Amino acid sequence: MGIGGIGIWQLVIILVIVLLLFGTKRLRNLGGDLGGAIKGFKKAMGNEDKESLDQQSTQSTAAEESSSTEETSKNKEETK
Repeated sequence: MGIGGIGIWQLVIILVIVLLLFGTKRLRNLGGDLGGAIKGFKKAMGNEDKESLDQQSTQSTAAEESSSTEETSKNKEETK
């Protein structure tokens, strides 16, 4: 048995019907379009991840600078 109760021969028959309906050229174009869409999606996800990492590093740097400024102020007050 194949996928979800569909046998291999049934899948072959469905593939032949699809080829007859759409033709190889149209299916090839559809495959290329689908591949391009997937590439674009992966690229967008990669850019989003990179942007979120940049934001996190910027926030952590700002927090570190803020805490070091507070420590310097406390040290100055303690020495007075």
